[in-house]
Amino acid sequence: MAESLYTSSAKVGLPPGAIVHVGDVHQAETRISLVDYGRDHTEERRLETLDDLIPYRERESVTWIIVEGLADAELVGRLGEFFAIHPLVVEDILNVHQRPKFEEHEQFLFIVLKSLIASGDGCRAEHEQVSIVLLENFVLVFKEKSDELLDPLIQRIRTSKGRLRSLGADYLAYAILDLIVDGFFCLVDSLDEAVNSLEDTLLTAEPTHDTLLALQRVKRELIHIRRYVAPIREVMAAMLRSESELIQEKTRIYLRDVSDHAIRVAESIDSFKDILASLMDIYVSSVSNRLNEVMKVLTIFASIFIPLTFLTGIYGMNFEYMPELKWKYAYFCLWGLFLVIPLALLRYFKKKKWL
Repeated sequence: MAESLYTSSAKVGLPPGAIVHVGDVHQAETRISLVDYGRDHTEERRLETLDDLIPYRERESVTWIIVEGLADAELVGRLGEFFAIHPLVVEDILNVHQRPKFEEHEQFLFIVLKSLIASGDGCRAEHEQVSIVLLENFVLVFKEKSDELLDPLIQRIRTSKGRLRSLGADYLAYAILDLIVDGFFCLVDSLDEAVNSLEDTLLTAEPTHDTLLALQRVKRELIHIRRYVAPIREVMAAMLRSESELIQEKTRIYLRDVSDHAIRVAESIDSFKDILASLMDIYVSSVSNRLNEVMKVLTIFASIFIPLTFLTGIYGMNFEYMPELKWKYAYFCLWGLFLVIPLALLRYFKKKKWL
């Protein structure tokens, strides 16, 4: 019996291949839609039952099945049985805490990756797990929620009669990967703006506690993003090494292009990591310099008042025989010293460029 669980700890003790949902529930309803296309036709429909898929098994066209929402684990499990997908793969589909990966099976290929979309001020990224199962004439895509992620590709199928409509299911899988990886560039641009803004703030203004919080927030989000982006290089490398007949030779050149894009994104993320480390050093240096400036001012004041305090201390002693106390001009001479000593010290500090 399929279940719906929301935390990884709730799965402890269950047998391997248990059909359970692990992760946040973004929508309670699991929707299945279908896009069937060939060179001369396209068809889109919403599937009410899995029996609606039976006629498409005999077709030579490419059938793209999109599953949005994974809360109904039982429905996802029955879909896996319909296409003879291994229970362990179905288990990975329903567990949305997967690391991006590529698995090669006898009858199908399985790909997991994360879709990342910049949100808010560009320092945060909304992520969604996308699982792809590639069969001979079918491509199954499992998403956590209904959104507009795949709309550009669906629109291309509707309006284009070129390469996308004429090539096979493996090219559709490539197009999905390309769409998701290209979306990372928007995130990279947002991160670039956020990092540049922090750099300008540190170099042109006094650093504050809010600056430190912003640095830590971007750094934490960057680590989070890197965890999802870095493994995609391994995924693409594994796909290019694969000898599966499900990936045609003419599609491999396009997969290499996605691999290049993934490497560029990963390198950009790594460069941001280095920049943030430098900005953190600049912040620490700025705080230290500001503290040094404060200490320098305090030192100057202390240097001025120490000799004055010394003089007042001497003539504040209650000895009866102190000749200067009986002198008519002693008070005025002492004030003269009080003025000469600070002026001499200030001149010395300016000469040493301490002021």
